[in-house]
Amino acid sequence: MIKNNTIRLKNSFLWIGILFLCSTINTLAQNQNIKNDVFWDTKDGLPIYSQGGGIFKFKDSQTGIEKYYWYGVHYEEAEKYRKEPTVTYPHCTFKSVTCYSSTDLVNWTFERDVFSEATAFPDGKKTWIGRLGVAFVKEMNKYALFVQHGSQVLVALADSPTGDFVWHQKINMQPWIGTTNTGDQTVFTDDDGKSYLIYSYGKGRNKIYVSEIGVKDGKVTILDCTKVFQGESREGNCMFKYKNKYYMAASNIYGWDASFAYYLVSDHIRGPYFPTNDMKIMDGSAEDYAHVTQTGFFYTIKRNDKETVVYCGDRWADFAGNGLGYNQWFPLSFDGAKPYFNSLSSWNLDEKTGDWNVAADNNYVKNGSFEADRNKIPSNFKPIQEQLLGWKTVVIKGNPIQVKSEISPQLNYFNTENDRKEVIGEKSLNITDTVDFTREISQQISSSPYVFLEDGVYNLTAKVKNSRGFVELKMFANSGGVDYKFSIENENPSWTSIRISDIVVKDGKITIGFFANGTANSFCLFDDVTLVKK
Repeated sequence: MIKNNTIRLKNSFLWIGILFLCSTINTLAQNQNIKNDVFWDTKDGLPIYSQGGGIFKFKDSQTGIEKYYWYGVHYEEAEKYRKEPTVTYPHCTFKSVTCYSSTDLVNWTFERDVFSEATAFPDGKKTWIGRLGVAFVKEMNKYALFVQHGSQVLVALADSPTGDFVWHQKINMQPWIGTTNTGDQTVFTDDDGKSYLIYSYGKGRNKIYVSEIGVKDGKVTILDCTKVFQGESREGNCMFKYKNKYYMAASNIYGWDASFAYYLVSDHIRGPYFPTNDMKIMDGSAEDYAHVTQTGFFYTIKRNDKETVVYCGDRWADFAGNGLGYNQWFPLSFDGAKPYFNSLSSWNLDEKTGDWNVAADNNYVKNGSFEADRNKIPSNFKPIQEQLLGWKTVVIKGNPIQVKSEISPQLNYFNTENDRKEVIGEKSLNITDTVDFTREISQQISSSPYVFLEDGVYNLTAKVKNSRGFVELKMFANSGGVDYKFSIENENPSWTSIRISDIVVKDGKITIGFFANGTANSFCLFDDVTLVKK
């Protein structure tokens, strides 16, 4: 009797173990990694080319099951930059509107090109095409693509999410807003299925509008026009919804470059939005210009009472040269109605629950490749800026750092094509002066309200290129009162990797940086700084 009970007990423990293992495997399988600062591929290993678009949830025309469909533009130059990210291009050549599908928002399948070059330019005359979204128009049982086409808005229709979008009509925006074209635009679909065109004024972009999409006189078009903002010029206009509030988001007018992420909030889609005509900078986006992106679009995952907003930023690297990867996605957090941008290089998302967490290989350094700074710093041009974003430069000896100064040192260096074969992006940290100098450049890294810098062991890495003429040159770190350093003793005429291993982070805080004591005209460049937990 005791023997039989023992066997039953062992079998019970075995089944508990199997169930726990299956549960663990299932949880891990749903926890998918999103990695920024790299070029993305489909789950089949094909390059993803999708810029200036959006994600929409539609029923699969074959199975009737809802799936995510991601539409964007494939530009010819995006292929070239991906293959060799050492040069940038002055033009963007439209190839197609692409369509990708997914069931988890992370693993994507290339469906097909749904709007071709031949369809876009039936007369053979090429023009700008970009900034798009897709809406399901229930009255016609059609899917409508709204895309900027030259100086107007083109509407193209398809019978299914992955079907051919056929030219329907062009909308001249002049009667609506006083210009023929929109500035930037996206499509937002509300919980009730109604879709809206979100766009800015075509000239100057100092106004933002909301227009419902529908059918009039047998044509898919916009039905109304409500101005919800008039103030500083904005682009990258897009909308998301969180806890029944509408958020209008946008970026600065910086061309292809990154900027702060701005927002307004309203209880109603047509407003009023607050603060009135005064967009606020999203907390967390200031130290690296929203991880070197422009606002592209958002997607809100809704699971029971939980809502998770994913910020989907555009990085126009092929035209701006600012790093790797065209698509950079981040989870937002909220303090009540106030959004917070979590700048992460690697994080995990469970689409089934909306849960997310920081990945083990996340780089905690902000603006570590110095790509967020679009001008020579200090800059007297838009934006007027004295310090590198995310970094603090202290001049101990030498010429002061000042805007509008002929003797002020330049804090960043514009990498050459040869440099970019070894380091990422267009810029790097520049330490030099025309007189003898001593300078410290540092960044304090600590836990944010939503991303905890765990205590533990970390590695700090960078790449360096330097001349002779330094009395002392080092990379350093300090945490918990303990100093760590890597001394650079010799000249490095080509880019060289350096590392401080086994840094013990305590109390969720660490200071990293560089110290230079050099003679006049000696120089040092640093780039690609990372702090990653072991």
